[in-house]
Amino acid sequence: MQGDGGRCSRRFGNCRLFAAGALVAVAVGLLTIVLAPPAQALPSFARQTGQPCGTCHTDFPALTPYGRRFKLLGYTTGGGEFRTTPFSSQAGKDARAEYDKMLGYVKTLPTTPTTPEADKDYVPPISMMAIVGYTHTQAPLTGADPYSANNNVVLSPFSAFYGGAITENIGAFAQVTYNAVPPGGFGDPFGHTWTWDNTDVRYASTARIGPLDLIYGITANNNPSVQDVWNTTPAWSFPYAASTILGPQGHATAIEGAFAAHVGGVGAYTFINDLLYLELTGYKTLGFSQQNALGTDPFGEPGQLGGIAPYWRVALEPHWGRNTLMIGAFGAQFNVHPWVDTSFASWSTAVFPQSDTFTDIGFDSQYQYQGDNYWLTLRGSYIREFQRLDASFLNTSASNPTNLLDSLKLQASFAYGADNRVVFTGQYFNQWGTADLNLYGTDPVTGAALTPNTNGWMAEIAYIPFGAGKMIGWPWFNARIGLQYTYYNKLNGTTVGAHDNNTLFLHAWFAM
Repeated sequence: MQGDGGRCSRRFGNCRLFAAGALVAVAVGLLTIVLAPPAQALPSFARQTGQPCGTCHTDFPALTPYGRRFKLLGYTTGGGEFRTTPFSSQAGKDARAEYDKMLGYVKTLPTTPTTPEADKDYVPPISMMAIVGYTHTQAPLTGADPYSANNNVVLSPFSAFYGGAITENIGAFAQVTYNAVPPGGFGDPFGHTWTWDNTDVRYASTARIGPLDLIYGITANNNPSVQDVWNTTPAWSFPYAASTILGPQGHATAIEGAFAAHVGGVGAYTFINDLLYLELTGYKTLGFSQQNALGTDPFGEPGQLGGIAPYWRVALEPHWGRNTLMIGAFGAQFNVHPWVDTSFASWSTAVFPQSDTFTDIGFDSQYQYQGDNYWLTLRGSYIREFQRLDASFLNTSASNPTNLLDSLKLQASFAYGADNRVVFTGQYFNQWGTADLNLYGTDPVTGAALTPNTNGWMAEIAYIPFGAGKMIGWPWFNARIGLQYTYYNKLNGTTVGAHDNNTLFLHAWFAM
């Protein structure tokens, strides 16, 4: 939520140091709340389940085993002090066979008397979030108007959510986001500030067939892998928050967000014996006017899909004691007809009759250990993309008829403490692929065709003051304070100027 922004207006540029100081003051103020009773969140899910933030998350939005099963069950599990579904049903509490199994993943969960569902107060499952961030880059940015060349404070993004049960079997996670004009302005007249964002609507149920204990469901979503429950696939992978002035750089594979919010998909999944996960989903491009009406720039994707793009996922998750291991694979194939004219000289929305085919195959793994007062998580993912560029080679956008692009991420995370949780995360990232003169340009030193090769490190320390307990005002608020640094060894095939993109990002993330 994953979740791949709003920015300060130009008139605030001369006040950036004051604003940065104010952000730090807010962060320090929140840190002092450690002396107060801790709280629970995320808000709408917390109200529905009665569970603290730390039950479902080791970090915003990284999931625990309990959190993964809550999502697999379609965001419908209840048990909290509030009724968030408009229908009065006990199914979310005690008629779901999977509920008791979920409790097995919760350590030291207090037991409290349960109010009958019909007697609970109804609260709509609505939440909001906002991220305020300070960005400093090693070298000043060029073309950053309407922002300063460096040291910018930005409110980005602001989102509203519907998150929770609709009926006893249907639930949703739906996000609408405000993103202000990016540095340099929108690249075309179809840029928007408000847009629909990650959306996942599910039907889920349970069944038992002979020796098979099943969770099964249907997902309708708008971003390949947004429905996934492990934080190793692209939509919800680290970093969970990034600068909107200068976010992660480099060339991503198609499955890493190229079609997020540009497509609609429907698929089926099952989780067998609490061990084997299987899914198959098909995606189709939304029409040009549909995307524009939803606040998505149609030219923000590489072109329009021809036919249905299949996405598949398989994962094996054995667990024993306090240990959980996942080994999996995923993939997709996108048959893309590129836009004929993205310069808007002709105002054409036509696409080439020829297509480029991107076939992505990924392998991933995750290990989690729950200690008495900490979580240790290790994650890794590798994606290989096979590119057959029939259209791009014909129109000279690419120099080669075929290319390869690889993406590797290795991550370790340590979340210490319960109510006052500090999360340390480190990640190595590496993208590499075929040299292509027309796609990537020429090396400034050698004059040879550049590659997409990019690699470096990212480190972050985050503080979540309200992790696993309750405070006055529960469950309406939570926060995360993060300090993140990104270091580039190489960027877009060269070391020349790579360090100029090294980025410090201090941010405060509020969920309400």
